[in-house]
Amino acid sequence: MWHLAEAAGQPNPDRLQGFLAKAAWDADDLRDRVRDYAVAALADQDAVLIADETGDLKKGAKSAGVQRQYTGTAGRVENAQVSVHLSCGSSRGRTLIDRELYLGKGWAGTTVEHQARCAEQGVPPERAAQVATKPELARRMLEGAQVPHSCRW
Repeated sequence: MWHLAEAAGQPNPDRLQGFLAKAAWDADDLRDRVRDYAVAALADQDAVLIADETGDLKKGAKSAGVQRQYTGTAGRVENAQVSVHLSCGSSRGRTLIDRELYLGKGWAGTTVEHQARCAEQGVPPERAAQVATKPELARRMLEGAQVPHSCRW
């Protein structure tokens, strides 16, 4: 946040951190707006979309999606949260344009326990009913990318 604060002419990151901590916004709407802007700015004949997964090691089991699973971050099965990301890149630059949290067997289900656990973490019931594979998550993001026809996606 220090770099952003300096670029915005602020003496420290306090105001930006306060804004991010207290502001309410629709994450999906913001993602769509940033994605549309980024894809338009990076559109070129050499543009590509890149789907990749990453994992964050976690302690405990409260965070959405956390379970014992393989993550390339550790190179083995660990307690982790795994997500799939979609990036856009061209000779003009590159950026992240979408993300989806992977919810494995420990989080997917229709039992009362599954529903309560997911509701506590803000996971929509339609996302938690069954496991969506990582390739399926990538496919959904690719379909939603709405890229210009001038690009060779």
